[in-house]
Amino acid sequence: MGDTSERIIAAKREAEQLKERIKSTREKLADTTLKRAAEKVPSLPKVSMKVRRTLKGHLAKIYAMHWAEDERHLVSASQDGKLIVWDAFSTNKIHAIPLRSSWVMTCAYAPSGNYVACGGLDNLCSIYNLRTKEGAVKVARELSAHTGYLSCCRFISDRQILTASGDMSCMLWDIDAGVKIMEFNDHTGDVMSLSLSPNKNIFVSGACDATAKVWDIRSGRCVQTFTGHESDINAVQFFPSGNAFGTGSDDASCRLFDLRADCELSQYTHDNILCGITSVGFSHSGRLLFAGYDDFNCNVWDVLKGTRVATLSSHDNRVSCLGVSSDGMALATGSWDSLLKIWG
Repeated sequence: MGDTSERIIAAKREAEQLKERIKSTREKLADTTLKRAAEKVPSLPKVSMKVRRTLKGHLAKIYAMHWAEDERHLVSASQDGKLIVWDAFSTNKIHAIPLRSSWVMTCAYAPSGNYVACGGLDNLCSIYNLRTKEGAVKVARELSAHTGYLSCCRFISDRQILTASGDMSCMLWDIDAGVKIMEFNDHTGDVMSLSLSPNKNIFVSGACDATAKVWDIRSGRCVQTFTGHESDINAVQFFPSGNAFGTGSDDASCRLFDLRADCELSQYTHDNILCGITSVGFSHSGRLLFAGYDDFNCNVWDVLKGTRVATLSSHDNRVSCLGVSSDGMALATGSWDSLLKIWG
C-alpha cells in the first residue's frame, strides 16, 4: 500500500513539473499581445446603433433567442411557456409553440429553417418540426439522456444536434433515431453554453468550472482547455473565422481565446462594470464583440483595441440573450423585461 501511495505522490509531482514546463514554454512563445499587435490599426469611431424593431408578445422573462440562417427569422424562448418564431422585418409571429415545460433555458434554429429546438429544467431537448402539413407545430422528438438541466443546444444539421447540460456533459444526438451518439465529459461544473465552429467538426463549451473547452466531434475528445476566468462562464461564441472564440463570465469580464496560439488574447472589462455577462456575439467581420449584462445593458467592444465603443441601453431588466444575424446586418437582444429588440 505504501508503495502505491508513493507512486501516486511521485506521479502528481511529475504532473506538476510538466505543467510548469508547458507554462514556461507557452510564455516564451507569447512574444506580443493583441493590443500591441493592433497599435497601428486605426481606432473605431463611436458605434451608433438604434432600436429598429421591438418584438412584443412574450408575457414573462425571455431566456434565449437564436437567429435563423435566412437572416430574417428568429426563435425566442420565455418562461411564459412559449417558443415564438418571429419575422424580424415585419415583427409578426410566425409560430407560437406552447411548451410542455415552461422552465425553458435555451432554444435553437436549424440551419435549414425546418426545425427549432428548446430545453431547460425538464432535462430534455425537444425538437419541433415547423414544416408540418397540419396547422399546429408539434413535438417531433424528445431527446432524453441528460441527468441535469439543458443549458444550451445547437443544430449541426436537421439530423444532428449538440446539447450542453448542468450534468457537466455535452452530448451529440441523432435526431431521427432519437438517440445519443456521443458524450463529451471533461468539465467539473455545470456546462452553461456551447458554440459550433464554422467548420462543424469542433465546438467550444463554457462551464461553471471557469474553463472553456474545445472538443473534436470526430474523436469525441477535449483537444484544448482554456483557463483564466475567475467565475462561471455563462456564454461562449466562436469568432467568425473559427480560429478564436469569445467568452462572457460572472467575473464581469469577456475574454478572447485563440485556438492556434492556445492562449487568452484579450480581456474586455471596465471599472464601472461589476456585474456578470449572460451572452456574447461577434459582428460579421469580428471587429466588434457584443455582450449582454445583468445591469440591463449591452456593451459593444472593439475586439482589437479592447476598448468599449458603445453601450446599448433600452431594456428595463437583465439582457439574457443576444445574437447577430448571419449577414451581420442586425443584432437582437432578449431580456427579462419580456421584449426582444432588433438593433442596426
